[in-house]
Amino acid sequence: MTDDYDHDDEANGRTTAPQSDYTAGRVALGTVVAAAGLAVTFGVPLLLL
Repeated sequence: MTDDYDHDDEANGRTTAPQSDYTAGRVALGTVVAAAGLAVTFGVPLLLL
């Protein structure tokens, strides 16, 4: 079997590994998105009761 995969993705800035470095800004954005999702999921039904 031959290796036809181009391994230069990291050099091009493209990574998909979950252990890749991430910034505090990305963590903050994820927290905001999670909070908004929880607000919609639980807040809207509670308001409609």
